[in-house]
Amino acid sequence: MKFPLSSVLGLLVSTVALGAADPPARTGPKFPDPAPPVVTPRREGPAPAAQDHPDVTFHAAPKPLPARATTSDWPSFLGPTHNMVSPETALLQEFPRDGLRPVWEIKKGEGFAAPAIAGDRLVLFHRVGDNEVVDCLRPRDGKRLWQFAYPSAYRDRYGFNSGPRASPVIAAGRVFTFGAEGRLHCLDLDSGQVLWRRELLAEFGLKQDFFGVASTPLVEGDRLIINLGVPGGPCVAAFDTRTGQLAWGAGTTWGPSYASPVPATIHGRRRVFVFAGGESKPPTGGLLCLDPLTGQVDFTFPWRGTRYESVNAASPVVVGHQVFIAECYGAGGALLDLLADGTARPAWKNPTFGMHFMSAIHQDGFLYGVHGHGPNDADLVCVDLKTGRERWRAQPTWQEKIESARGPRDLTVGTFRSSLLHVDGRALCLGEFGHLLWLDLSPDGYRERSRTWLFAATETWTPPVLSHGLLYVCQNTRGSLRNEPTRLLCYDLRATE
Repeated sequence: MKFPLSSVLGLLVSTVALGAADPPARTGPKFPDPAPPVVTPRREGPAPAAQDHPDVTFHAAPKPLPARATTSDWPSFLGPTHNMVSPETALLQEFPRDGLRPVWEIKKGEGFAAPAIAGDRLVLFHRVGDNEVVDCLRPRDGKRLWQFAYPSAYRDRYGFNSGPRASPVIAAGRVFTFGAEGRLHCLDLDSGQVLWRRELLAEFGLKQDFFGVASTPLVEGDRLIINLGVPGGPCVAAFDTRTGQLAWGAGTTWGPSYASPVPATIHGRRRVFVFAGGESKPPTGGLLCLDPLTGQVDFTFPWRGTRYESVNAASPVVVGHQVFIAECYGAGGALLDLLADGTARPAWKNPTFGMHFMSAIHQDGFLYGVHGHGPNDADLVCVDLKTGRERWRAQPTWQEKIESARGPRDLTVGTFRSSLLHVDGRALCLGEFGHLLWLDLSPDGYRERSRTWLFAATETWTPPVLSHGLLYVCQNTRGSLRNEPTRLLCYDLRATE
């Protein structure tokens, strides 16, 4: 996602107050379900056989997984722990001098959605022509297992690409996709059969937001939780994963944002954090903490930049019994202490530590994130989790030699609006122009351990996906040096024994 508003000066939020917590026995308003869907029973039979995909190029098989490797699936946006922290180990720590070579690649349509992976299924959600397409591929070689498509007429208001922003979610043998026009589908993971579908924008009377629908749903138990943002409520809605029916609605004021709901266990109770936002006439939004089973709201915390073209787009980061939220249009970042009685209080606020759409990561008592709109004002920043004080700020840049029509020349590039993934004791950094770096992060600064250039393309804003030692990266624009098409690429990141 891109929010092209960096030319306008941000204004500080004048006041940010914590909303009162609802008493445990209090319930919110009841919202009717405007159009419960029809459920199609799952057809029994063998799963489709893997076939060659016409848009996939296979390059070379990956190395065997080291015996010592820890691996995981990547079933949803932000990874298996919903915080851009991966448990994987035994990864390649130095990139080859001639660069990482892809295992396979597929020509990708429009969109910024990251793939989701569970077992031997990889789900890619993108737009090809006038259709939103769900491709189910084999993660190790890109062979097609099934495909599902439906028409889309969405056009980005600001002229950026018109594909889906919300990533697919895999849970309990099902795939959930939420398209740019609010079309919600539940598909069978094995076959691609549609089990139920909904037209949420039409059903709930919603209008297109700045960049269409972009908040990835969260599956929590048998609830599919979405920051729906209906005027007058519900702000957050939960749908039964089996039937698609509305299970509960919560909140009456804030609209939809581009951040995704995040789950956590707080003082022994399961909770979901939703950073809401919506349109900005006037700009409003903030954090809701709620019970995923009932929709009961524990507390709300208003947090939004004051200027018109502002958004809340970075997902909350939960650390222990604290939660960090951030935006980059004036308010910046804030850390809340989550109390045992279900309320919360601000621990600190820092107006110069605000994420745009990337998520901060936590490591050993410090937060690391990219502050600013970018690209030129996007700084890598370290903040003390306890105090909110900045420890350091840097903008990693370097020179690349490229061939141009006028001969070789030096080009200044950097990480800029990058994504951070904490894995195997380091940070994997995907820069917005296609660079991949291993970084050592500490309160004293960052150290670049290895760097490679995967491709020369802009808008590399989709976070990387890591599963079973394979790295998946979305190239969202055509290559600026070699004119490669938009692609999803799979790289071998496995270490050797």
